[in-house]
Amino acid sequence: MSAVLHQTESTGRTAPSARRLAIPALALGGFGIGTTEFVSMGLLPNIAGALHVGEPTAGHVVSAYALGVVVGAPLIAALTARMSRRALLIGLMVAFTVGNLATVFAPSYETLMAARFVAGLPHGAYFGVAGLVAAHLAEPGKRAKAIGQVMLGLSVANVIGVPAATWLGDTFGWRTAFGVVAFIGVATVTALVRLLPRLDDMTVTNPMTELGALTRAQVWFTLLVGIVGFGGMFAFYTYVRTTLTDVSGVSTGLVPIALMLFGLGMVLGNILGGWLADRDVVRGIAIGLVLLVVVLSTFALVAGSMWLALVLVFATGVSGSVLVPALQTRLMDVADDAQTLAAALNHSALNIANAGGAWLGGVVITAGLGYRSPSVLGAGLAVAGLVVLGLALLYARARHPRSGAVPVASGVS
Repeated sequence: MSAVLHQTESTGRTAPSARRLAIPALALGGFGIGTTEFVSMGLLPNIAGALHVGEPTAGHVVSAYALGVVVGAPLIAALTARMSRRALLIGLMVAFTVGNLATVFAPSYETLMAARFVAGLPHGAYFGVAGLVAAHLAEPGKRAKAIGQVMLGLSVANVIGVPAATWLGDTFGWRTAFGVVAFIGVATVTALVRLLPRLDDMTVTNPMTELGALTRAQVWFTLLVGIVGFGGMFAFYTYVRTTLTDVSGVSTGLVPIALMLFGLGMVLGNILGGWLADRDVVRGIAIGLVLLVVVLSTFALVAGSMWLALVLVFATGVSGSVLVPALQTRLMDVADDAQTLAAALNHSALNIANAGGAWLGGVVITAGLGYRSPSVLGAGLAVAGLVVLGLALLYARARHPRSGAVPVASGVS
């Protein structure tokens, strides 16, 4: 195992065998994070019933986790800028495991909200740093593919982890699902300790350098694209269980299958998104947003058909996941020497989208517009994401009129 834990002496670069083992270890953490993030959506009716609150109120549990990500990602990324990337990743997964154990034993709605907030704190920093490590270990020209492989853990969670945890939650109580997540956290810590190389050849920075990301306009534009555009997917997905059962006629027993279809779509979307981003990052983002507009609009029209609804749940997973590696790579390109904070902020943005989408979806449902309305709302948010992307390109062209394009790695503001 020493070959795994050490860099090659002659070059200081990580040995190829370590690269092959490190990516799956990082992806396992993504699997646990994806399971805990999405299983709460599938178990909202169970949580609401057990804690004697309405489903839109229970949806605030989703928002609490997302807000933990939003707060934790920039703080942890900036404050730990000088820390070993390996030690940081292991520490983040320990904290993630503790937060999910607190969820299992939360005695009330208020303490559950607090536990989900704490569980969300390491999420963004873990994915941000793991993405940077994956890009560092990747072969030339395959950064987005490597990032997508780490994010694939989140996607596979929606194929295996979320449906299995949802079934366990339905059968043995919703707390069981989060007990499984805590177990995955322990397994990830073990894998990282054994398989992640020292990463001595990775550059560390300092808090002030990382905070420089906040001075770059293209970083803010990219974050806003994620917040607005990805919010469309979460407006739809947060309430997908009740939409499928009440509107599409899907039986409760088939809901885990529907969630699995969404996860399969995410797997395909991550692979497709990495492939697109390695060729043209901006085009990859635009394609993902256009797909979301088309799919969510169509779902609102045909949600009454069970089979069409299931197909479109799969298609929504594809569309949303195309965005993730492209947005992550884009932030790394425009952040210059502040990549850790920028990469972590991507997950803050996506979880603001999570919180905002869940909240807005609950607003339109509470307003009496029905369970098709979150799909319409989601399509509108995806359109808004395209508008922000267009404004980012126009701004870049105005700053650099001769090139006619957005500079990729110069860190332009």
